[in-house]
Amino acid sequence: MAKTQVGPMEFLPETLQSLSSPGLLLVSRDDRRRPNAMTIGWGSIGIYWARPVFVVPVRKSRYTYGCIKNTGDFTVNVLPGKLADLAAFCGTVSGRDHDKLTEAHLTPAPSLVVKSPIIEECIINYECRVVHANDLLPKAVPSKVRRTMYPRGDYHRFFFGEILAVHAQPNVRRRL
Repeated sequence: MAKTQVGPMEFLPETLQSLSSPGLLLVSRDDRRRPNAMTIGWGSIGIYWARPVFVVPVRKSRYTYGCIKNTGDFTVNVLPGKLADLAAFCGTVSGRDHDKLTEAHLTPAPSLVVKSPIIEECIINYECRVVHANDLLPKAVPSKVRRTMYPRGDYHRFFFGEILAVHAQPNVRRRL
């Protein structure tokens, strides 16, 4: 289905709703140009340095971490409601061991601006170029959060991606 370019904040409520459940697909490429998708349930969209930015946290142990460092960019993709179960799949297996997109029958498609592909079946796609990265400071995190979210000390790096293009399918709101 043909997608049209939209403003970076046009579908902010729908994107944030999908972020919390079922999650969004964060996509980048490895050093062999093979795309990898990872489900994210944390993130934010805002204005930083007078530009629209999508902030995604990725643990350094994740395969996607190396992919983003390799490409310097990523896409964030919103699944339609009928494919929500694929978020669970992409969040439970590693790209080190699986070609998640092939196994999930998802189609990577060239982005307009960044090297990382978008996912054709997704109803909203954000193309982002990394403009900053920042490591979470363990001592700044409340002890209860450290105990529950980081029991092995595997803290996140936050990638700030300037949103360079956003594509959406027609009737997005009915497809969620």
